[in-house]
Amino acid sequence: MPDLRYERFPNGHYAVFTMDRPDRLNAQGAAMRQELREALDEFSADPDMRAGILTGAGRAFSAGADLKEMTDLYSTLASLTEEQRIEGYRGNQPFGRNPKPFIAAVNGLAIGAGMERATDCDIRIASIEAYFGLFEVKRGIMANYAINNLARVMPYSEAAYLILTGDTLTVEDAYRLGFVHEVLAPEELMPRAVEIAEMIGANAPLAVQGTKAVTQFWRRYGLEESLQFTATVGDRVLSSEDALEGPKAFLEKRPPVWQGR
Repeated sequence: MPDLRYERFPNGHYAVFTMDRPDRLNAQGAAMRQELREALDEFSADPDMRAGILTGAGRAFSAGADLKEMTDLYSTLASLTEEQRIEGYRGNQPFGRNPKPFIAAVNGLAIGAGMERATDCDIRIASIEAYFGLFEVKRGIMANYAINNLARVMPYSEAAYLILTGDTLTVEDAYRLGFVHEVLAPEELMPRAVEIAEMIGANAPLAVQGTKAVTQFWRRYGLEESLQFTATVGDRVLSSEDALEGPKAFLEKRPPVWQGR
């Protein structure tokens, strides 16, 4: 069974991407990332598809990265070149870099890479059952996408508070800060996402893609320099003992013992 479902709706000119690991709260592993790349390639090349919707199956949008895979990932860090590391950070922006607009329909918790996936979309709407958080500092790692992008979609001090404290962002505060466009009852979430997608799909495709290209240029201005700096800082953080201890402690359900090295 695939970890990501891709469904086309040609009459409305939109597609739905559903993260589908409800038993793992839609944690994002290597299989899901590969399936997402394949679905996005198909979506991008399809002239009938003019907008995308991203959502999660079950009670979660996404609990973030699959921590069971993270320790192995960090162990390979030293073998990568600087350009490969920077390209890895670039690749963590699949929706923002796509030429077509994406709507995040956040149906439940969106934690870590889950919140970052929503951030990467152009429009975010959320269920009253949703909440957000970037808990990476509690795991001894950095919120690599968020430290480069979150302050581009909400006030800097609010973004800094989240990524430095690891506190939770309620859906009410997410709306107050402009992070989400609307908050809806659970049964209203997907119909509203479809309504927005169809509104976009009814517009001139080149005008829509041109509009997204310019707004993304503004949003991403200076991002390449930021990614290069992230790769430099990330080497030190992700190769530390703490970066191994954080996910390990989480999986063992115990408090982490930080060494500061």
